[in-house]
Amino acid sequence: MMETMEEVELCFPELFNVSCKKPKHPHSDAALIYVLMSFTSVIAATLNLLVIISISHFKKLHTPTNLLLLSLAFSDFFVGILMSFQIVITNDCWVLGDIMCIAFSVLDFTTTSASVGTMVLISIDRYVAICYPLRYSTKITVRTVTVCICLCWICSLLYNSLLMYDNLKHPDRYALCIGECVTAITYIAGIADIVLTFFAPVTVIIVLYLRVFVVAVSQARAIKSHIMPVTHSGTVSAKKSELKAARTLGVVIVVFLTCLCPYFISSLVDVNSLFTVSSVPLQNWLFYFNSCLNPIIYAFCYPWYRKSIKLIVTFKIIQSDSCDTNIL
Repeated sequence: MMETMEEVELCFPELFNVSCKKPKHPHSDAALIYVLMSFTSVIAATLNLLVIISISHFKKLHTPTNLLLLSLAFSDFFVGILMSFQIVITNDCWVLGDIMCIAFSVLDFTTTSASVGTMVLISIDRYVAICYPLRYSTKITVRTVTVCICLCWICSLLYNSLLMYDNLKHPDRYALCIGECVTAITYIAGIADIVLTFFAPVTVIIVLYLRVFVVAVSQARAIKSHIMPVTHSGTVSAKKSELKAARTLGVVIVVFLTCLCPYFISSLVDVNSLFTVSSVPLQNWLFYFNSCLNPIIYAFCYPWYRKSIKLIVTFKIIQSDSCDTNIL
């Protein structure tokens, strides 16, 4: 039986012959999807914006490790913005044209790659801080970290632009009808992408943090058994702070990998699958949800984050010289 005009809801009713049909979702499923996406989007954008303001505003927080957290917060913030953009604009139909569809996909993939790259940089930072503490201040400087972060984002953008080159060259190649935003990459490119943005970085992260864990445990035992009687030593205090930072960032990395694995495993199972903006599988939502978790971890583990939130929400940061506040 042929569907009548009344039974079919089109993205563009005036283009009946070439318009996509809006997918029919059970009302409860559609409501759940939009509630989850809306919640994740708002929380991710808001909490990460607080991290961005905190680290950018207060001079005491301008340390190499915090700059890496700032980069991670930027990527998580963009995830929240992209999700809200997706919720508001698409409504199961893409209305902004083929060029904007590809641009959206490239930006989405770029934030993912930048997140993974930042996690690698965080692992390197903790590895040097714990395993080579005497060299840390000379090897890991604000300037060095800033350059590495910029290179990470630039390389992520160039890499994903190259990966999506065929889509950029022919934006409408994979769309079967008007109102659909679909991108795809070749099988070889898909395998290379999984290796470069998942297996290789995750291997580096795990190896470095295993080394950090072993050294941190030995240092903690040494401090407890030999150095603890000299409790007011500046060196001991510094080591304790580095160990605490390593534990906190270790939690961030474990949570990140937990949310990342389903996303890339699903890609590995079906490398040739098309990426459709109007659909968000559970594994994609889990990856997006990770953007909410990092600021929550900071709130529990970093007193400076809780203090900065109070100053931000009470508008005390607009006072003169507030950037010099001793937030630590």
